Parts: sequence; C-alpha cells; structure tokens
Amino acid sequence: MPELPEVEVVRQGLERGVVGRTVATVTVGHPRAIRRHLAGESDFIALLAGRRIEAARRRGKYLWLPLDSGDVLQAHLGMSGQLLVVPPDKPAETHLRVRLVFLDGGHELRYVDQRTFGGLAVVASEVTGGAGQPAGIRHIAPDPLDPAFDPVAFRGALRRRRTGIKRALLDQKLVSGVGNIYADEGLWRASLHYARPTETLRGPEVARLLAGLRAVLAEALTAGGTSFDATYVSAEGVSGLFARELAVYGRAGQPCRRCGTPIRREKFMNRSSYTCPRCQPRPRRARW
Repeated sequence: MPELPEVEVVRQGLERGVVGRTVATVTVGHPRAIRRHLAGESDFIALLAGRRIEAARRRGKYLWLPLDSGDVLQAHLGMSGQLLVVPPDKPAETHLRVRLVFLDGGHELRYVDQRTFGGLAVVASEVTGGAGQPAGIRHIAPDPLDPAFDPVAFRGALRRRRTGIKRALLDQKLVSGVGNIYADEGLWRASLHYARPTETLRGPEVARLLAGLRAVLAEALTAGGTSFDATYVSAEGVSGLFARELAVYGRAGQPCRRCGTPIRREKFMNRSSYTCPRCQPRPRRARW
C-alpha cells in the first residue's frame, strides 16, 4: 500500500501535469474502477467532461482534484493503482481502467490498476461544500508534514490509545500517511519498540518519535518514495529510490545501520515488523 511519500509524489506530478487543463473526453475501461461512484458510468463521465481541473490535493493516502464546477474527482490508489500523465500516443497500459483526454491535446491522465482495489469517483459540490475536502475522508487526520498537524494534540491522543505504539501509528484517525514501512523506520529512528504501550510514552519520547517520522517521510519524499517493483511510480512513471535507504524494513538478518546487530523480523497484524533488538529492546510490558 503506498504511503504518504508515494502519494505526495503522485500529487505533485498531477499538479504539474493536469491542473489548469480542461477535460474533453472520459473513457471507463472497467466498471470496478468507478464502483464508488454510485450513480454509474454515464454520470461519472458527464460530471467530468468539459470541466477544468483547479488543483491537486491530498490528505493521507487520498488524492482529489477540485473541478471548476465545485465537484471533486477523488482517487484512492489502493494497493496497485497508478495515476499517470502520459503522451496521447503511448500504447494503452495492460491494466488501463480510466482515461481522461484534454482539450489541448497534450498528455492524458490515465488510471491504471492491476488489482483494482482502488478507484475514482466524482463527489458532488453539495457534498464537499464547494471545492473542499470530500466528506468521505474528513475523518482522516493530518499527516506529520501537514501544517495543520498539532503535536500537542497528537501526544495526548497517542497516550490515550492504550495500545501498542505501531498499532496506534497505523490508525489513520490519529495520524495519516504512515503505513507499515514508515512506522518501522520512524520507530527505529526514535529507538522505540513497536509493542511499547502508548500510555507509557513520556513527552520527550513522543517528540523523538515525531521527529523520526517527519525526517524519514521528508527524506523518502525527496527520493521519490519507496518502490520495490514497478507498481509504485510517480505520475510520470518514475520509480522512487528510497528503498536503498531503509534502515530496518525488509532487512531481516542484515546489520543495523546504527549498531550492527542483525535486524529482526516478527509477525504483526498479518504483516511484518522489523526492529533492531539492541536499539529497540522489547518492553517488559507489551501491547500488540
């Protein structure tokens, strides 16, 4: 699942490639790609055709494009979704689901998704209150790089969770944009074990955790995100390079970049967690 850096890289590409342009035609190649648009394909197309894209915005892992009508085109990439800005003569991708052609005849916007867990929908202006945030994602908290993020409120909410710290970080109502990869990386930077009970965290430890999360997210964003295969790419189709900088995630058995101890992999919520046994000692009292 793409996390904050990967989605922000796509948002920046959309800002460069489609903002200010007017949609000419829309083609839906697979109905599942717009299943969240409950009014159906014809309505989806009618709400987009002739509309100008005003901006490219993001909250956590969600993207949306405000339109000059006041509606918004909302996107969620799921596990394998891609929003690509490509030349019109580029051959159609194998898993092309939705295609937007623009009046100026330039690069197209294509939604490509092998597994189709993500999708697109047009959210009406009366639901968004104009070109605002779609109602369906208003429960998503700001991410650590968002100017609206409140460190004091985060510290209080985190301590009230009474759960393991990593489980809390994956709760998008608490903090958005942090998934499995960057939770592990941020915890390593803060020298905290993922099972540390949130109610035991002291103020300086929460500050250290937040600093670690912000640093790793910013560095990953600069590197274009983390790409392990061709799935996670920018709007221009470029893979991110942060995988080579990961300190613990995916490095089981390899030496910790800080102390040299072999990295440990453990099962966690049907996923995996990676820690350094020395830098991140398991707490005597753990919450999972």
